[in-house]
Amino acid sequence: MIEAEVIVIGGGPAGSTCAWKLKQGGKDVLLLDKKQFPRLKLCAGWITPRVLRHLKMNLQTYPHSLLKFKRLNFIIGGRRYPVPTRQYSIRRVEFDAWLLERAGVPVQQHKVQSIRRENSNYIIDDAYRCTYLVGAGGTHCPVYHNLFKEINPRAQERVISALELEFPYDYPSRECYLWFTENNLVGYSWYVPKGNGYLNIGIGGKLDKLKARGETIRTHWNLLLEKLDKLELVQGQDLKPSGYNYYLRREVIVGQRDNAFITGDAAGLATLDMGEGIGPAVESGILAARAILTGKPYSLKKISKYSAFDILFPW
Repeated sequence: MIEAEVIVIGGGPAGSTCAWKLKQGGKDVLLLDKKQFPRLKLCAGWITPRVLRHLKMNLQTYPHSLLKFKRLNFIIGGRRYPVPTRQYSIRRVEFDAWLLERAGVPVQQHKVQSIRRENSNYIIDDAYRCTYLVGAGGTHCPVYHNLFKEINPRAQERVISALELEFPYDYPSRECYLWFTENNLVGYSWYVPKGNGYLNIGIGGKLDKLKARGETIRTHWNLLLEKLDKLELVQGQDLKPSGYNYYLRREVIVGQRDNAFITGDAAGLATLDMGEGIGPAVESGILAARAILTGKPYSLKKISKYSAFDILFPW
């Protein structure tokens, strides 16, 4: 049986940030993830100055690609609204691996199946034992499904269905474009250039609204490709996206049960307006670490439900 005082399940921004803070606080931490890093992670992948501050991240020493956006182009009803801001696009395959390495904790590749409480410890797959457990494994996090599902049920009206693709492309524009409510989609699509010649395009919408109209997100993906071709932003590509679902923020989230915590998408923290998850993931990881280090209750109430403030007032 492998033992650690704290085991973090999931090596994305929530898990690596939590592990980083716990290690700084002197805790014995082990991180488990089903994938080996670096690993592909599809994500529009923009971060805000607030995220940089939380991570104490120096752009001058960050060793990977990064693009700075001085504005975001919102397209609503066919009209473009350029919004001055300061945002940065990153590639998650690079960003996540860098955060995890910086955390400085042991990492083991392991797909968690079962978790049970035994006296004052948690037993994971009869192979790992810990006093504190942090779930940072995304929407399908085993900590959520084993320990939180009944006390923290998810609302189906908050499910977002998404399709996206990140690929090398000689993009004609270095600006970020966001199309809202195109073809009556309750959601938006995006065009996000990234460093080293990569481009991310994608689309997401509320799953219950799509089902009610007998549509799928694939229908809207095809319409997005037509638009990108017409605008000469992406042409002559055989694009096969990957799909996934995740949950927008709820009003009440039970984030702690005894010495177990859920963070990031495991807690369903994506912002209500933009479905953005990196910022809430980082913040929740810090808060979970703080609760473990101080013994104070873990609360997610102060994590913003919206992205608009960070876009409009990034400084």
